[in-house]
Amino acid sequence: MEAASTGAGTGEYAGLRILTIHAHPDDEASKGAGSIAKYRAGGAGTVLVCATGGEEGDILNPAMDRDEVRNNMAEVRRGELADAAEVIGYQTVEMLGYRDSGMEDSEANKHPDCFWQAPVDDAVDRFVRLLRLHRPHVVVTYSDDQQGYRHPDHLRVHDISIPAFELADDASYKPHLGEAWSVLKMYYSTWSRARMLAMHAKFEELGLESPFTEDWFKRPSQDERITTKVEIGEFFHVRGKALLAHATQVDPDSPFWFGLSDEQGRAAYPYDDYILGRSVIPVADTEDDLFAGVRDHLAQKVTL
Repeated sequence: MEAASTGAGTGEYAGLRILTIHAHPDDEASKGAGSIAKYRAGGAGTVLVCATGGEEGDILNPAMDRDEVRNNMAEVRRGELADAAEVIGYQTVEMLGYRDSGMEDSEANKHPDCFWQAPVDDAVDRFVRLLRLHRPHVVVTYSDDQQGYRHPDHLRVHDISIPAFELADDASYKPHLGEAWSVLKMYYSTWSRARMLAMHAKFEELGLESPFTEDWFKRPSQDERITTKVEIGEFFHVRGKALLAHATQVDPDSPFWFGLSDEQGRAAYPYDDYILGRSVIPVADTEDDLFAGVRDHLAQKVTL
């Protein structure tokens, strides 16, 4: 149980712990990086769980399209993940241990070692063990509604997160996986329609060609489900810096990621958006903090 000491220190979030689970190396950079940087700066403990090694990732940066990279994608992407995690502020990185599943109906999706082909119970148990080891108060995972991007590994991350949330706190369930632990809140990370519209408007305001084409706005929106908007203005730059650490996966000339400066992007939309998926403590209808209510709950437990 020593791992739960992660987060000791000073600051608004000292003593609190957050764990995120992502499908591939680079997902942790594109989703919620500013939030993690903010919480780590405030003293929170931060843990990243990555489900797969990202072996099937395409090389999107022409400068990295070399034989020595293509032939060692797992090793290269593991190094990129370590670099990005350091930029963001993750104290610990855990690998769930599966192979990248690739897209639906691809050859990679049939590989016996891939995440999609793994027995769900096995994957759930691996995640339960990590939840009991690191004892986060808050977990961030993927949504129950992924109509916009149905990658098998992203779907499976959600599939295992829900039962693991419940089973981690069940002392009768496989005690060899560790001492039972109650995660207080679980969130789904999401890219909001509001964010895309704000970024698109900023491109147009500056007279720049927007990468947000009409097709982007045909995707289903979940904005009506968003419960929590975390202000990340001071940490807005972290996402871009972390993305650049994934040199194989991100073209540094991409207008989608880097068409706006950090200052321009921050002015357009300085928030990370989340949907509250599960909570065992009272919550407000809208929040500005993933740890909202956690400190009060813990204080009540101490006084009881």
